[in-house]
Amino acid sequence: MSEMRTLKVALLGCGNVGAQVARILIDDADALAARTGARLELSGIAVRNPDAERDVELPSGLFTTDAEALAKGADLVIELMGGIEPARTLILTAIRNGASVVTGNKALLAQDGPTLYEEADKAGVQLSYEAAVAGAIPILRPIRDSLSGDRITRVLGIVNGTTNFILDQMDTTGAQFADALAEAQRLGYAEADPTADVEGHDAAAKAAILASLSFHTRFALEDVYCEGISSVTAADIAAAKDAGFVIKLLAIAEKLSDSEGNEGVSVRVHPTLLPREHPLAAVHGAFNAVFIEAENAGELMFYGQGAGGTPTASAVLGDLVSAARRIVLGGPGRTETTTGHVPALPIDAAITSYYIGLDVADQPGVLARIAQLFAEHGVSIEIMRQTVHRDSASNSESAELRIVTHRASEAALAATVQAVKGLDVINSVTSVLRVEGV
Repeated sequence: MSEMRTLKVALLGCGNVGAQVARILIDDADALAARTGARLELSGIAVRNPDAERDVELPSGLFTTDAEALAKGADLVIELMGGIEPARTLILTAIRNGASVVTGNKALLAQDGPTLYEEADKAGVQLSYEAAVAGAIPILRPIRDSLSGDRITRVLGIVNGTTNFILDQMDTTGAQFADALAEAQRLGYAEADPTADVEGHDAAAKAAILASLSFHTRFALEDVYCEGISSVTAADIAAAKDAGFVIKLLAIAEKLSDSEGNEGVSVRVHPTLLPREHPLAAVHGAFNAVFIEAENAGELMFYGQGAGGTPTASAVLGDLVSAARRIVLGGPGRTETTTGHVPALPIDAAITSYYIGLDVADQPGVLARIAQLFAEHGVSIEIMRQTVHRDSASNSESAELRIVTHRASEAALAATVQAVKGLDVINSVTSVLRVEGV
């Protein structure tokens, strides 16, 4: 019997996820060898400070500050440093030296993924990034492999655990945004600076990756329309609940045709109302889920932990074993399939529904004027609810209208809202949110 081959694995970064990856590589070495057909030897861990305290105890001899030398001498490189540089340069160095790369760097992939994919194709190595989108959830491989014989039409994803926790707290406890955010920070779900999460930037990077794989076209971060959740109020949450909806921050990618009949893909991230019976409405806490609609498979949902050291390490190790098997068996690496060249559509071309909250004068003819204005803009009203409020101090009455529209183009809906604001019977537009699943 021939001796089992050994593959050198370089780990760049040893944060929460990296430390767990290193632990698994050491503790489960025999099991990984049996699954891979080669021994995966952790050759080194590149860090800024080798003496820093870490949650996992690892052999001190593995640590180095020379990331470049480590990347050049490995068969497989795991990049978990985050950020654009030096991660980009180190990944390119590894690829050009014949190493397959596993990364969880969603920001880099969304910003400069095409360069990395092309370099990996040229070198015949594998570039894998399952951990970049939804932590432990196996979503990228099913899209790339299991659904490769189907045609995906739409992807809806809760892909940021921080924002899902915040919105879930607001929905279940009635908390204000600031209080729910503070609780997320206390529990470690949100960073001290939560901007990337609450403004939707993290989800937008993941949306670009999901869209690229689902529609076989390379989409970058600038192709994604992005709105965060910082403007969502407790009143919005309560009104949504009263109407039978829940608010989630969704990453959406769907194939559409614009007003001239040209086919394209709308990629967007924004707060969205979902009917409470929709499968994504039941995703609570910091969990993630991705809901896929395909022509033949129909509706599929992938659910699980979207962050955390051990869950994300599971996704990294899955990619690592896949890449190692490819080296053992031989043949070119796999990155992505970009057989299509479907353009990204602007937000105006998106087809959606709106939830609109209005504070209006309580007088005859108001409802008729509003309904007529909607009709003039080609927007059909599905639900309209009215609640009358009396101000005892001024002895006057106003009414709160809650309107849910049928699906229409974003451009038509936005124009309708703008026109409504100009009516003299409108005191204020209290909220405007998009609706899916109706």
